[in-house]
Amino acid sequence: MAVKSKILIIGATGYIGKCIVEASAKAGHPTFALVRESTISDPKRAAIIESFKSLGVTSLYGDLYNHQQLVNAIKQVDIVISTVGGGMEVVAHQVKIIAAIKEAGNIKRFLPSEFGGDADRWHCVEPAASWYRIKAEIRRAVEAAGIPYTYLVSNGFAGYLNYFLNLFGDFGSATPPKDKIGILGDGNSKVVFSMEEDIAAYTIKAADDPRTLNKIVHLRPPANTLSCNEIVSLWEKKIGKTLEKIYVPEKEVLEKIQVATMLLKLFLSLGYTIFVKGEMANFEIEASFGVEASELYPDVKYTTLDQYLNQFVSD
Repeated sequence: MAVKSKILIIGATGYIGKCIVEASAKAGHPTFALVRESTISDPKRAAIIESFKSLGVTSLYGDLYNHQQLVNAIKQVDIVISTVGGGMEVVAHQVKIIAAIKEAGNIKRFLPSEFGGDADRWHCVEPAASWYRIKAEIRRAVEAAGIPYTYLVSNGFAGYLNYFLNLFGDFGSATPPKDKIGILGDGNSKVVFSMEEDIAAYTIKAADDPRTLNKIVHLRPPANTLSCNEIVSLWEKKIGKTLEKIYVPEKEVLEKIQVATMLLKLFLSLGYTIFVKGEMANFEIEASFGVEASELYPDVKYTTLDQYLNQFVSD
């Protein structure tokens, strides 16, 4: 059997990071999690680190802002996956990872924190535009450094779908609405949302695949590439009820972005790109720059959006 690549995850206790750590370990990769010493004092994150131990994951103490610690950790592995988030500044500071990889000189592949849309093909309005400008700048820095890469464009996290469906209702609700729903645009643009565990599985598959070297891996599983109207129709069939649909035209969405609170402003600006402009799936994935994950890895039995919605029927 071929020796499995050693994988380091930076941002390992975060939202998608912990899923990727688990997927890496379950796929048989010697898996390492970069952990700040201060993280141990956070009970929730300490519990996540403890769960990593049962999977055979090795925790390496280090910090994004300690160059030597980063270099020392990177020298122990073959592949680095960054899942850092929590703000534009942190995403921008991935240049520190790039510098450490360059100095270590042993990394076969780097996957920066790309989770979301395609930074080179999304045309966002503020504040989302700033996020994606920084992500594009990180891509250029990776390429300029001559580091082998894979950019993982996951598109939407299923766990965030309910936030978009509840934008004009109970924004903090963990379930889809059961009375009325605000739909950005005409609801016909195709969007893509996948389970976080499936995104992690595809990420690990792609991490050392020769076919994904210096490519963009797009997640567009067919059963998860639906219009908002199609998603709402699926949901209505499950709950046996027709929702009141409030369609918000493009001009009104842009006006709402201007007056919204900061968190809603970010979600609305992303929603504008995703639901109004349809930029998750409005371009062909050409072999010159990318590949589609579900075609490349048909063995990954992903959860469909239809299946995902089942869990909320009895709520």
